[in-house]
Order: sequence, then C-alpha cells, then structure tokens
Amino acid sequence: MLLGALKLKLQLVCGDGYALGPGKADLLDAIAREGSISGAGRALGMSYRRAWVLVDEMNRCFTERLVDTAPGGGKGGGARLTERGRAMLAAYRDLEGAAAQLAEHPSYATLMTALREEPSTTA
Repeated sequence: MLLGALKLKLQLVCGDGYALGPGKADLLDAIAREGSISGAGRALGMSYRRAWVLVDEMNRCFTERLVDTAPGGGKGGGARLTERGRAMLAAYRDLEGAAAQLAEHPSYATLMTALREEPSTTA
C-alpha cells in the first residue's frame, strides 16, 4: 500500500519465507471468489504452479490449513478457504487498514516535510 511517499508492505515471516503478505492475501481473495487455485491464478495472471506453491506455503506455515482442495475442478472439486483461512485473511486486511492510518501520525508529517520529491543531484 502506498501512502504519499510511504510504502508499507506487511509480511508475516515463517522460517525463511513468508506465511502471508499482500500477494498471498490477494490469492486467498481470488480463491474465495473463483473456487479454484487455477481460476485464482488466472485471475491474478500467475501460473497454476505458482499459485499452488503459494497455497502450499501458507498451509504449511499456519497451525491449520487456510485452503482446502478437492480434485475434480468443476465436477465437485476445486478449492475453498477454510474457516481459519477466512479468519486469517480478515485479520490481515484489518492490519492493512490499521497500517494505512500511519499517514495520520505526527511523525509521518515530520518526515514528509523534510522529504524531497526527487533525489538531489548533489550530495
């Protein structure tokens, strides 16, 4: 999220990777909307393989699965967010909203008054 000159990227770390961040949250939204990992990947412009790897990483990082899958695609299969998945997505989106309020903090105003729009050509 970009707030003026402030760019915030919230990521939950799990080992050497990320359990949840903006891209994975978008993927969870797309899975909820599309009902499948492949459909969610297509909607986000990513391959099925990439979407599957991200879902697998999320499922391994949380104490309960965020996404359940069933084989069969349109024949009763697909993917859906679990109750835990819906809760973690809602909590992440809530945290994003709270972070956006940092632009109202006095320290943000102090930083912005001293920040140039472009770097100076001299040091």
